[in-house]
Amino acid sequence: MSHRQPSSPKPSLLYALVFHHSPVRLLVTLVLLFMFTPFVVDLPQGGLIEATLLTLVMVSSVLAVGGRRRSLIIALVLVVPALAGKWINHLDPGLLPAYFFPASTVLFFGFIVAQLLQFIIRASHVDTNVLCAGVAGFLMLGLLWVPVYVLVAETVPGSFVVSDASDVSHTLDGFDAFYLSFVTLCTVGYGDVRPVTHIARMVAVLEAIAGLFYMALLIARLVSVYSTTKPGPPGGASDATTS
Repeated sequence: MSHRQPSSPKPSLLYALVFHHSPVRLLVTLVLLFMFTPFVVDLPQGGLIEATLLTLVMVSSVLAVGGRRRSLIIALVLVVPALAGKWINHLDPGLLPAYFFPASTVLFFGFIVAQLLQFIIRASHVDTNVLCAGVAGFLMLGLLWVPVYVLVAETVPGSFVVSDASDVSHTLDGFDAFYLSFVTLCTVGYGDVRPVTHIARMVAVLEAIAGLFYMALLIARLVSVYSTTKPGPPGGASDATTS
């Protein structure tokens, strides 16, 4: 009597609905954050809107890397203090230490970037999820450095010089850190926000290097996967020279 091998369990409908195309949703929430933050940051309720958008990004990040139970558990453990710190700082500033939210956010975003890279490296073919994960990972890399700059500014006062249109210097705030991070990540360097201490300059250098290595790794991996999965010419043309 022959024995049939038990078939592997299929993902549940809930699993498919929650985690399918989650890198696409993450990229959409990141685009929303980038589009609306500059316009709402100075509004009376701008802090609330910005906190809501960042919450959507964090929740989408958990879903994007939560395809495996272990990754989901770690992401949940890391996102809870980050979200709690963000909302407590918004509702009752000064209740938590200044470094709590930036430090917890660095850990969470660092884990998300690492998981997105791992997903891209392990991909067997290039599809929409892989491409969106690549773009989202780059944007998340920029967000990762925002709380790092905030931590440096809090720890070492005077680490950054920020000049506005009236040429009046002021201290580094959240949006200035956001702007500095992505200008550095893209190696543009306009010079209106400048790191002036050794530690601040080293952090900026590390971000620029990380951005270059990320793009090099991403392009190399996508080209490698695409070239190995690209179908050969029809009719066995590739063997014509050996016949």
